[in-house]
Amino acid sequence: MAYLKKCRIDLLIFSPLTNFAKSDTRYAVALLHAQEYTTTKDIRIMTKSFVTIADLSKEKIMSLLEAAARFEENPNRKTLDGKVIATLFFEPSTRTRLSFETAVNRLGGRVIGFSDAATSSSSKGESLKDTIMMVGNYADLIVMRHHLEGAARYASEVSPVPIINAGDGANQHPSQTMLDLYSIYKTQGTLENLNIYLVGDLKYGRTVHSLLMAMRHFNPQFHFIAPKELAMPNEYKLYCKEHGINYVEHTDFTEETIADADILYMTRVQRERFTDLMEYERVKDVYILKADMLKGTRDNLRILHPLPRVNEIATDVDESPKAYYFQQAKNGLYIREALICDCLGMEI
Repeated sequence: MAYLKKCRIDLLIFSPLTNFAKSDTRYAVALLHAQEYTTTKDIRIMTKSFVTIADLSKEKIMSLLEAAARFEENPNRKTLDGKVIATLFFEPSTRTRLSFETAVNRLGGRVIGFSDAATSSSSKGESLKDTIMMVGNYADLIVMRHHLEGAARYASEVSPVPIINAGDGANQHPSQTMLDLYSIYKTQGTLENLNIYLVGDLKYGRTVHSLLMAMRHFNPQFHFIAPKELAMPNEYKLYCKEHGINYVEHTDFTEETIADADILYMTRVQRERFTDLMEYERVKDVYILKADMLKGTRDNLRILHPLPRVNEIATDVDESPKAYYFQQAKNGLYIREALICDCLGMEI
């Protein structure tokens, strides 16, 4: 395994150096300590992190989906025997954290970490870099969820071990996207030329942002259904134009609107992303999918949702053969087994 002496001074926004003015002699002393620490630390050149879906080629996506299918056939292996995986969840999670931890356990590895930032040293003011560097001493790979957009990218740049982005604020959720792609592929038999309807919180919904970017390889027709307050951000609409992705925007959510959908991707309006709770109250129940809305839809339609749901899918939809969101969550186990092994450079 190759090693590299890494000489790097931490970004000041994450550094205790910001406690001192540059004219302060303590700043110079702290800077020298920072230089000494980073130049004497051996940083291992690892395989690769998984931070954004944009890093994956079409061929790589298909390869990971094929690996997930093999893990679905045989999820219990000893591939990670002797390996330790850290799960650092600075934000709450049920499905993502448990599926990653289950994936590690089913592959024979061990899990360390925390599910609440309040139980970590970040509550004492420890910087993100220091947390990552310390955990990297103990683990072979880090799975991290963080409330700040770009935190996963930053972590991957300073970490001595690979990072898997389990969600960074309203930015991206690439492992969710991979299980979404696996679910679409399983139910439709292809990823090519599909009508995909994204419904609800398209402004803050990191899962829809990542899915949009992943589908650039497969000639989709997107339909964005959202109130104006939660419309798809301009940067992602520009991304569509740059990559030749067709899309139509709607504000109405009716049986007629969704009649031609192959995939109906529902999202929760995320209260935690709003600074104005009055705005949240105005839009939280704007779109609710009910069973009677499915009567005129295509036979191959499947309804996806990253979960948790609140009110956006009525419980009477659960009995429909077109409801796939619980199976979708189960698929997360297999794709995350594939992602962990891939990031560690292991044969699948």
